[in-house]
Amino acid sequence: MQHIIKSYIKFLFHSKNEHGVHSPFVFDLVTKCFYDATKYQEYEVLKSYRKSLLENKNTIEVTDFGAGSRVFKSNTREISKIAQTAGITPKNAELLFRIVRYFQPKSILEIGTSLGLATSALSLGNSNAKIITLEGCPNTQNQAQVQLQEQNSNFQNVEFINTEFSSHFKTIHPSPITHHLIYFDGNHSKKATLEYFEALLPTISNDSVWIFDDIHWSAEMEEAWEIIKNHPKVSVTIDTFQWGILFFRAEQVKEHFIINPNKTI
Repeated sequence: MQHIIKSYIKFLFHSKNEHGVHSPFVFDLVTKCFYDATKYQEYEVLKSYRKSLLENKNTIEVTDFGAGSRVFKSNTREISKIAQTAGITPKNAELLFRIVRYFQPKSILEIGTSLGLATSALSLGNSNAKIITLEGCPNTQNQAQVQLQEQNSNFQNVEFINTEFSSHFKTIHPSPITHHLIYFDGNHSKKATLEYFEALLPTISNDSVWIFDDIHWSAEMEEAWEIIKNHPKVSVTIDTFQWGILFFRAEQVKEHFIINPNKTI
């Protein structure tokens, strides 16, 4: 916790709003997406889905995995309790919805379904997108799948895959696959984050958008973020504190931005 507080103070000191951005591409993203104040009707769907989870007092056995497919933790938890502590915040869910709505990616990969709070934002952002979401815990994934599809028919564009992430990437040949947007929220360790980054690099296109969650979660996650930022294929990065957003646009000069998505003045 102390690390996050120190990192956040540093972030606030260095962050900018649109007035500190000189890249037209990033300026448009910040002004037309990050700071879009429209009250989209989809926000009510996001709130409704979150409420349905917070009111669900049923319990499920939750399994977490270590390296490979080794189980290192298993416990029974109430769904409402999981929803309180796991997954995306309401404000970030709305921002994720706007990012998908802005870029309109045709193919989306989510690494880490949990209870589907971010999945719902991805789906609502572009109902025509093909969305694949990966989750290691079968019971958590099943709960997300059932409750999402009961909640709203718009979530039918989501394919759920129960798998251990590293094993999954080793069993597929990624080069023919292009994921226009990838949301990484599966394992907040330096080793795993860099493994996923390298495994999925063959899938990038010039218009790919990658979002890494919790880049300031720990010192090692910050180290992973620095390594990713400096990769030669990465052209533009945006640090929103919660997320690290990557672009691979060949026409862009390599630049790194620290943007507070809540700072509009």
